[in-house]
Amino acid sequence: MSNEKQRQIASEGGRAAHEKGTAHEFSSAEAREAGRKGGQVVSQDREHMAAIGREGGEAVSRDREHMSAIGRKGGEHSHGGTTEQHREAGRQRHKNS
Repeated sequence: MSNEKQRQIASEGGRAAHEKGTAHEFSSAEAREAGRKGGQVVSQDREHMAAIGREGGEAVSRDREHMSAIGRKGGEHSHGGTTEQHREAGRQRHKNS
């Protein structure tokens, strides 16, 4: 049986169970546990996780303003001082050249 056919049958069964009132209703604890287990299984697929990371990185990289802010903060933290202090130091360096 194809996946599509199996999905269709399961969907019809789920709808019928809800109409009859016999469908299982997950508690928040059961839902949390199911999500945790699913996350563990998915995270073991390293290729899939790498693809997710790449997509996230590409999406963030398209936000030029955000990337610019990251670059400014990184420069401040890695070299010490504020952006204005770096500008002044650059001006002084050029005067002395």
